[in-house]
Parts: sequence; structure tokens; C-alpha cells
Amino acid sequence: MPNTLADWLTYLESLHPKTIALGLERVNEVKLRLNLSPEFPLIVVGGTNGKGSVCAMLESILTAAGYRVGCYTSPHLLHYNERVRIGKQQATDEALCASFAQIEQVRGDIPLTYFEFGTLAAMQLFIEHKVDVAILEVGLGGRLDAVNVFDADCSVVTSVDIDHTDYLGETIAEIAFEKAGIFRPGKMAIFSDNPVPQAIVKQAEKIGAQLWCIGSEFGFTQHQGQWDYRSKVGARNALPHPALRGAFQIHNACAVLAALDALKWRLPVGMQAIRRGLTEVQLAGRFQFVPGKPQLILDVAHNPHAARALAQNLASLPHCPKTYAVFAMLGDKDIAGVVKALDHYIDIWLVAGLSVPRGASAEELSKVLHRAGVRGDVIRFHDMAHAISHACIVAGENDRIVAFGSFYTVAAAMAARGLRVL
Repeated sequence: MPNTLADWLTYLESLHPKTIALGLERVNEVKLRLNLSPEFPLIVVGGTNGKGSVCAMLESILTAAGYRVGCYTSPHLLHYNERVRIGKQQATDEALCASFAQIEQVRGDIPLTYFEFGTLAAMQLFIEHKVDVAILEVGLGGRLDAVNVFDADCSVVTSVDIDHTDYLGETIAEIAFEKAGIFRPGKMAIFSDNPVPQAIVKQAEKIGAQLWCIGSEFGFTQHQGQWDYRSKVGARNALPHPALRGAFQIHNACAVLAALDALKWRLPVGMQAIRRGLTEVQLAGRFQFVPGKPQLILDVAHNPHAARALAQNLASLPHCPKTYAVFAMLGDKDIAGVVKALDHYIDIWLVAGLSVPRGASAEELSKVLHRAGVRGDVIRFHDMAHAISHACIVAGENDRIVAFGSFYTVAAAMAARGLRVL
């Protein structure tokens, strides 16, 4: 068997012929062999965008309330350990290797993908470390995602938009159906975007899930730098804005409080913990400001829905002389849609290739930008390190640099600047 975490990850990448292989039969069989039957509450979070923010806020608030929280998210930025946290501490290499070894011993000839292996390992560690509650972020879709072999006590779908069409379908209705697959009979299902797709409503009705939608069963009002939350079961007033930047984070925080309402009898949480959790939450790469001048903003926005949110956030910032985009994306994403959403806010595009599977080259990106008729200049770089370095050299101290387009983009920018994930 592999000895180091790096060796294990290399091995896991070779186990299945496909990087993504949706379906629950294989991973469920290994789950049964491992006897993974969590007795603690599970919160499963899906959606096109906003999943990471909701997981981070839930983790922060529940930890502030004194609970031992297990949190499984993906993808990671710099180190695999970021994906599995217990008590807000990243799992150690040794713990992950031991868990991978247990899975390897029981899986026999059942092929598992990298993500499936990781999902089982995370749950095995949460059970071993006796967490009080676990938060699981869906990797792709929901209905056939490995996370869905575990039954949620509360499900959250943050948003539904066009993305991953090769796997989830090409319409909002098809994608919404896949994401609603994490709902469970008799359990609370939270949806925090508008409008509500009919597929979300129909799936909840079909299985008998208790559907709460923002704007009806729960919602919020903002006033004088604070906001109030209300739901069918109560209210939380004079709340601070989440430490995560962006106007849409209030929607995500609202979904978090609705989930806490759903589990209030098993996991009571007081106002002090909510306020502390909202003000202390951290999440790398989501409209993240890096201290210093020129201003550097990191954002993993990789689809038009997320790009529109990034554009809205940039529009809310004070004027600056020039905004530089350090831009790299995967080739199978809607590059043109992302460019269209952000063109108005970018003065100079510094495009770079990503040396990863599916990564678009700088030449491919520049062709899309020119076809879109962007107003700013376009400069090509072989890789992110050179692009971010050039941006930091040429940008004035009052200018702004925005690195976005993928988790890989943000990771490369962080590595180039010597940043780490807290």
C-alpha cells in the first residue's frame, strides 16, 4: 500500500478510468462493508454556487456553539487536507492515510473514484472522532453524488443554474431535479434562491420532504448595517453581516439559519454563537481580499452565475484607475458566458493557461475574449505564476487585480504569492 498522502492521492487517481463516475451502487457497497452508520445529525449542502460559503458558515456557527463539527468540502486549493476538517482543524496526513488504508482493505475489486474514496474516508474519520454533527458538501449534482449515500437530516440547495451540462442536463429543470436528489422524506429541505424551479417543488412533494424556500417559509430584511432573519418557527434580529464578502452572502447566511431551525431540537444554537460564527467565518477564494497594495481579490467564479455575482461585488467597490483580470479557466466551462458577465469591469485581461486536465490554454482563452469583443487589452501568459507576477509589477498601488476563473486559478495565485489556507 502507499505510505504517504501524496502517494495515496496518486494511487486514488489511477483506480477508476473516469475522474467523474456518477452513481451510488459502488460507493454504497463499500460503505456497507465499512459499516459507516453515522448516529450524529448530517447536513448535506448542494447547489450550483454558494455551497462552500454555506458549509463554512454552518461550521463556524456550530463550532462557536460548542459542538465538535466534521466538515467535508471540495475541491481543495493547496492541500488535500483542506477537504476534511474536525473541530475546524484539517485532518492530518496520518489520519487520512489510515482511513484510505481501511477502505482499500475492504473494497475488493470495486473501483472507486478519487472523490468517492475521499467521501468514505471523511465519514470514517467523523465517526472515529465522534463528531456531534457533520456537514457534507455535494461534489457534483446531488442525486448520484457519492455524498448522497448518507441520509441528510437537513438538505440545503443554495442555487440552481447552468453548469456541468455533460453530467446534469442542459436545462434548469434537469439540473434542479439532480440537485433535489439530496432531499429525504420527512426531513427539512432548504432552497435559498429565486425563482424556485418547479423540479425542486415537485421532488419535495413526491417524497414528502418539508420544503422551505427563501421569501416564503424564511427570509430576511436589511437595515443600518445589520439584518433580521425570520422563519415559520421564529426570528433572529440585529445580526451582523457575514465576514465573507458579497451581497449574496446574506442569502447564504439565511439558508444557514433555516438549517439551524430545522435541527434546533437536536442542535440548539444561541444568538451569541450565531453572531460570533458569522463574524469569524473564513473561506479562501470567495471574493477574498489579500492585504496590501495594489488590491488583490481572489475568486473561484467558474460559471456565468458566479461571474455575475463577482461582477455585482466589483460594482459595489470604490472606483479605481484600472482593474486587471488574471484569468484562467477549464476548457469545458462556459468561458464566453463568464467573460460577458465581467467585461464591463475589466480594463486589462492577463490570460494564462492551466496545466491540468481540461485546462484551457492562454491561446484558447484569448480567442474567446477577442470573439466577445472585450473592451480591454488582452495579454497572454504561459502560466498563472507569470500572469500574477506581471500584474503585481505593472499595476499601480491604487489599481485592482482580480484573479478568477477556477479553483485552479486561485490556487495558483495563492501559491505564487506565498499565501496559505487558514
